[in-house]
Amino acid sequence: MRDDVLERKIARIILAIAEERGVSEEAAIDLFYATETYRQLADPATGLRLMSDGYILEDLRQQLPVR
Repeated sequence: MRDDVLERKIARIILAIAEERGVSEEAAIDLFYATETYRQLADPATGLRLMSDGYILEDLRQQLPVR
């Protein structure tokens, strides 16, 4: 996957987190980058970056602290 495509995928996921949680985009960025999901997305060997945004969001939701 090209870097620009991955960056757009990450941006969509961060925006979804912000909307779902009612937090700022900056707060959503902090939440996202502290997860194992981010680390897996950064590693092309995991294959996670090839999954849909919805699939990745579901994985991410399980790692985020309860609101």
